[in-house]
Amino acid sequence: MKQRLLLGGYTRHGGAGVYAGTFDNDEAHLPTPAPFITDLGSPTYLAVSDDNILYAVDAEGDQGGVAAYDLNVDPPRLINKVLQAGSSPAHISIDANRQLVYASNYHEGRINVYRIKNDHGLALTDEVKHTGNGPRPEQDSAHVHFAAVTPDFQRLAVVDLGNDTLTTYAVSDAGKLSDPVIFHTEPGFGPRHLAFNHNNPIAYLLGELSSQVSILNYDAATGQFKLIATLPTIPEDYTDHNGAAAIRLSSDQRFLYVSNRGHNSITVFAVSPDGRNLSELQQISTAGDFPRDFNFDLTEHFILVVNQNSSNGTLYSRDAKMGFLTEIQRDIPTPEAVNVLFLSAK
Repeated sequence: MKQRLLLGGYTRHGGAGVYAGTFDNDEAHLPTPAPFITDLGSPTYLAVSDDNILYAVDAEGDQGGVAAYDLNVDPPRLINKVLQAGSSPAHISIDANRQLVYASNYHEGRINVYRIKNDHGLALTDEVKHTGNGPRPEQDSAHVHFAAVTPDFQRLAVVDLGNDTLTTYAVSDAGKLSDPVIFHTEPGFGPRHLAFNHNNPIAYLLGELSSQVSILNYDAATGQFKLIATLPTIPEDYTDHNGAAAIRLSSDQRFLYVSNRGHNSITVFAVSPDGRNLSELQQISTAGDFPRDFNFDLTEHFILVVNQNSSNGTLYSRDAKMGFLTEIQRDIPTPEAVNVLFLSAK
């Protein structure tokens, strides 16, 4: 089966922006991705809707925001951009039920909500700015890093690295946020991304600054999280700098994967049937420096990781029954790539 691959990344040191490629899982080999959309400033996160519309981070001068592109035409057609003063977002997600897009702005400590218009372009409907800080130098102010709808589609879960919080908001159909319910991590945890278990009322919160993952109980009736346990993502004797980055859960909810920037590895955990326990299975090198993101291909028999600082990707085969990864291809050219998306061929 042939799949589309999109890579988002920086445009600071030779990166062209969004790269595209074709992955044939029967061949188990990824040809070098090629520049695809080159008129965006550091499109570091991408999201594609069911209508095949790309929503990408964009930075232009002293403004940042989100751009919408129609991928149903060749070359992709710019629909619109919604920019405002300040830095660009760090994460984008789509709420298909409400036809909304959420952008998490790390540097501004802000969550923006956009309505998807009839032409698939975006219009700003709400923004919420967080406040507060944590004990570490990187936590000088609020830093919203992730936002996505909860599995019951009733709320928006927002992760803030700067003030050590995970907040759920009620979301109206008009794209307004209200009624925040706040969970506080341990000081200095530095939460970055979140993955929900869709078989159990459980979520896994990744701490970038602490290199840990916390298992949380999620109460859908109240929107409240409660801590169950916390585990390290790197060896206890590793003392050099590390920042945990991406977290992905296999669709059968049996295996959790985390990337470590500094230790330059992916850690694999087995997930218990009730979702409340994680057991480390493997730590495998990413064969490069600073693995900011990785993702499953559509069959989930492969994982591609992109190493930001060394601009190379590594492809692994994945044992779907046991969870283990095996490196099968390295040094794939991925200039400044920090985000990975696999899509069905159109």
